[in-house]
Amino acid sequence: MTLLFTKLLLAHLIGDFLLQPMKWVIHKEANKAGSKYLYFHIVIHFTLTMLLVWDVNFWKQALLIMVLHYFIDIAKLYIAPLFKNKSLPFFIDQILHLLVLYCIAFYGNVIENSIDLINQIDWFLITAIVFVSFPTAIIMGKLLESMSHQIALDHKSLPNAGKYIGIIERLFVLAFIISGKWEGIGLLIAAKSVFRFNDLKESNSRKLTEYILIGTLLSFGIAMLTGIVYTNL
Repeated sequence: MTLLFTKLLLAHLIGDFLLQPMKWVIHKEANKAGSKYLYFHIVIHFTLTMLLVWDVNFWKQALLIMVLHYFIDIAKLYIAPLFKNKSLPFFIDQILHLLVLYCIAFYGNVIENSIDLINQIDWFLITAIVFVSFPTAIIMGKLLESMSHQIALDHKSLPNAGKYIGIIERLFVLAFIISGKWEGIGLLIAAKSVFRFNDLKESNSRKLTEYILIGTLLSFGIAMLTGIVYTNL
């Protein structure tokens, strides 16, 4: 069943991302149910599903996937304009498609399989991942609050870019430690230093340099400590 779900997922990824030109997306958004590309799109999904599963007896399930894909896409086209955050309908759409594939792949034992998946979750790892994301960002903000007031704001920066960069780098550090690839942390530090070099050079601010250095070391330190704790549980 896991192989079947993988094949269905691959068909979905190819159909939704590789074989759907932006021209089709724009035409669907403009014409909605009247767009010919919407129907081309769902037929492609049906074809890909049958090709990858390679079982003529699977045609009923493939047809059901196609029909449900159509209704999910139609709903997104009409509901999407109501959302302020334009990316939210996209993610809701993808989650619904994946749920359809999951239910069809594990038809007959969806509940049992879901329970097995939940039982296999590494809750210590989930906790570590959550901790090094937004909680650590807030903790660092509190620790560096007194210093941040002494740094001139760069209005050219993207909103919250520093926070998200920090979260991503900590997730990388955690992944490197869990996988035993400590050398990857050094590569990450080197890459960040290269990208930061021009900013620090142009600003010519010792305070900014020290602030970034302290923030980087603190960020990496917390992620490393979290990774060490997790690997020693």
